[in-house]
Amino acid sequence: MRNIKFLTAFAIFMLTNSMMSKSQSKIKTEHGESCPVTHYRQIQVLGQNIFYREAGEKDFPVILLLHGYPTSSHMFRNLIPLLSTNYHVIAPDLPGFGYSDAPDRDKFDYTFDNLGKVMQGFIDVLGLKRFAIYVFDYGAPTGYRLALANPEKITGIISQNGNAYLEGLSAGWNPIQKYWENNTKQNRDAMRANFVSFEATKFQYYDGVSDPSLIAPETYTLDQYFLDRPDSKEKQLDLLLDYKSNVVLYPKFQEYFRNSKPKLLAVWGNKDPFFLPAGAEAYKKDIPDAKVKFYDTGHFALETHLREIAKEILIFLKTLPR
Repeated sequence: MRNIKFLTAFAIFMLTNSMMSKSQSKIKTEHGESCPVTHYRQIQVLGQNIFYREAGEKDFPVILLLHGYPTSSHMFRNLIPLLSTNYHVIAPDLPGFGYSDAPDRDKFDYTFDNLGKVMQGFIDVLGLKRFAIYVFDYGAPTGYRLALANPEKITGIISQNGNAYLEGLSAGWNPIQKYWENNTKQNRDAMRANFVSFEATKFQYYDGVSDPSLIAPETYTLDQYFLDRPDSKEKQLDLLLDYKSNVVLYPKFQEYFRNSKPKLLAVWGNKDPFFLPAGAEAYKKDIPDAKVKFYDTGHFALETHLREIAKEILIFLKTLPR
């Protein structure tokens, strides 16, 4: 009898385990509905370990989320569950950010061309054939490089304070442009003091926000933790110096918009200290049907207007080709 009970229990365990292994992408809530779960993965891309978050069924339409400075895929932690009920969501950490590898500067050039090269390898390794991109801050010039190289893969673009026009650059870029034009020790030290410090990181989250209680402290704390790793600030200063290459590419990005006419949604914090609302409106010059939505907030608009932005994204995604 004891053996029968054991075998019965073992059979039930094996059956349950089998069912779980076939449906690891969802869990049940107390109300019975399916709730997607997020997986945390790493893959090798061009010799680098790239960390990424993934949620949603594999056969759902794909959306690739590309973060900016100074954050990581952590910025999408709350958005991913809202999208992954109906979409296959993938959010990598760029090299030098978050939990991805941050190779030494003598082994990896911290340029946006190199970020784009690694992200090209990322989509190639994952075998992504068709996908929409959500681009924010540094994610915009990275994602637009992917679009230039793979126009046939891009089903649509969501730009959240992701700039591609001179009109979008605020006066806050003036000292950075000075650094671009004259890479002296004095100018680099000024960027080190004013760009990669804890105060600067926190400023990016709070400036323009009417309700500071909406900003989760782990956001800027985690970002600064990664910035404070050995030599990390020098890598970020290298990238900041190379940001000039993105401005040089703006005409190419705009040519892609005009020629390919991708469906585009711009969701924009209108009090962003770096990227002005004019940068969002400028997309309409090249994509007349682009939809532009402004929110009364700053740079990290997802921290304060998550549900409003997610609602617009879900409406937009329904209009895209599969």
